[in-house]
Amino acid sequence: MIITKTPASRISEFDSDNFAFGKTFIDHMLICEYENESWKEAQIMPYGPLPFSPAMMGVNYGQACFEGMKAYKDENDDVFLFRPEKNFARINKSATRLAMPEVPEEVFMEGLKKLVDLDRNWIPNGQGKSLYIRPLIFATEEALKARIADKFMFAIVASPAQSYYTAPVSVLISDHYSRAASGGVGYAKAAGNYAASFYPTKLANERGFEQIIWTDDATHEVFEESGTMNVFVRIGDEIFTPPTSEKILDGVTRDSFIELAKHNNIPVHIEPVRVERVIEAHNEGSLKEVWGVGTAVVTSSFKSLGYKDEILILPEMNEEEKFATMIKNQLVAIQTNKKDDPFGWRCKVEKGYSNI
Repeated sequence: MIITKTPASRISEFDSDNFAFGKTFIDHMLICEYENESWKEAQIMPYGPLPFSPAMMGVNYGQACFEGMKAYKDENDDVFLFRPEKNFARINKSATRLAMPEVPEEVFMEGLKKLVDLDRNWIPNGQGKSLYIRPLIFATEEALKARIADKFMFAIVASPAQSYYTAPVSVLISDHYSRAASGGVGYAKAAGNYAASFYPTKLANERGFEQIIWTDDATHEVFEESGTMNVFVRIGDEIFTPPTSEKILDGVTRDSFIELAKHNNIPVHIEPVRVERVIEAHNEGSLKEVWGVGTAVVTSSFKSLGYKDEILILPEMNEEEKFATMIKNQLVAIQTNKKDDPFGWRCKVEKGYSNI
């Protein structure tokens, strides 16, 4: 792996108490190009623009996918990744579905650790802060023909992050638009999935809702995801969440919430969550919580659900009574090395790893 360090770090310009998520980037990035049916040597280089043509096939035909993951810093300034092997497996699952080459493990895992170690000073300290990491693969061949490209790029960029969506939000249960269809690419982190969600979300925003709970494309009777997150429902003292499928992303945070709930002896039902059942539970008074989970937000709790012309107000609860808050706090404590990790999820990035 070739490492070219920046001659002048921008870290002195970064205010860790005043920054916007996804707008500030660390000093370096990783790129690795694919051509002639093989990956070239990976490179870590100063972050900056790359020369691309408007005829690049990834732009024109949508061969592009990505991952979202984080690095965390504990009180001793040690740095940890969280379940990176899950992101490695999933980006290759996405790449396969989009007819792109799989990234070798040594490029993904070694490149990730070296990049994070090199720019560990960019990981902010403090509650809810982290380094958001974006691995991505996209077609770079310059050609205007609808076919599988033969040139690709794998890259990793990263941006400091802090908590957002801290207050409960209102969400609209979709009865028309769907995030994914059977036989499609819903289970992949395809870039086009997100583009397709923006317009329905814009319409929901105009009605006063922050997000959408996506329902199935055939009947709109079953929950699938919420915004860019997996969705959880608490009825009584039990948790329900939809099973993963070819339409639902196998979220790392989702899986971690399920395991932590079981660890706390909370019954978890991985089964279809019907809109009708959620409305019935609300009318009966047994619907306690609905929330979304994902890497960037960790947890987004909902205060109300819009469905057709109805508004279902969720009960106000003390934070210590909420399953969503309890599990989130336990998860973050594991991620930031404040709590024992009985699952083996934490992955320490040793100082000086980038020099190896």
